[in-house]
Amino acid sequence: MFHKEGQKIILITFFLVATIVLIAQFYIDIPWLKIVLQAAALIVLILILQFFRNPGRNVVKSFDDILAPVDGKVVVIEEVEETEYFNDRRRQVSIFMSPTNVHVTRYPASGSIKFSKYHPGKYLVAWHPKSSTENERTTVVINTPKFGDILYRQIAGALARRIVNYAEEGQNAQQGDDAGFIKFGSRVDLFLPLDCAVTVKLDQKVIGAKTCIASTISKDDKEELTY
Repeated sequence: MFHKEGQKIILITFFLVATIVLIAQFYIDIPWLKIVLQAAALIVLILILQFFRNPGRNVVKSFDDILAPVDGKVVVIEEVEETEYFNDRRRQVSIFMSPTNVHVTRYPASGSIKFSKYHPGKYLVAWHPKSSTENERTTVVINTPKFGDILYRQIAGALARRIVNYAEEGQNAQQGDDAGFIKFGSRVDLFLPLDCAVTVKLDQKVIGAKTCIASTISKDDKEELTY
C-alpha cells in the first residue's frame, strides 16, 4: 500500500524506469553498460516505492497512551521551554526519520485539534538543534481527555521540500489515523505535559501508531514521585 502523496511520483518514476530499461535493452550494445543502467533504474524505483509505502497498522487506541506519530529513532528526550503555543515547560520527545523509514505522520492521540499552523523556513539537517524552530515545519495541538493539550511538530530535513499536514482546527483526531506526510528525511517533535511518564529511551527505534511514547501517571504514582 502506498501513500496518496506519492502516487503521482511513483507513476512518473515507473514510466521513466521502464523507458530507461527498454532503451538500454534495444539501443545499447555494451553489455556491462546495459546492465548498469537497468540495475540503477530499478534501484531508484525500489527506493521510491519504499519511501512512499504506507503499511496498514492495527491501532490499539487508548486515551492513557501517546503513540509514536512516525517510524524512526528517538533522538531527544528532555524538558524544554515550548515558546510557540504553550509558553511553559514541556517534555520534548523527538523522532528522527531516515529516508528509508515510513514517512507517514499519524495522530499520536485522539482528541480535538485546537491549533494547526504552517511555518516556512530553512532546511537544516533534521537532527540539528535549531531545526525545530528554524526549519520548514507545521505545528499541531490536540486537546486530549487524559493529557490535556499535546503538541506535535513536523519538521522538514535537509532533503525534504514539502510537508503535508491534514490537521485542521476544529476537527476530531483519531489516534493512529494519517495526519500528514513529510517527503525525504525529516523529524517529528512531541511536546507533552511534565507529569506524564515517558516510556521510550534515547536511540530507541519506534513504530508509528504502535510504540507507546508516554503514558498517564496515576495519583498514587504522582505521590511517589514527590518523595
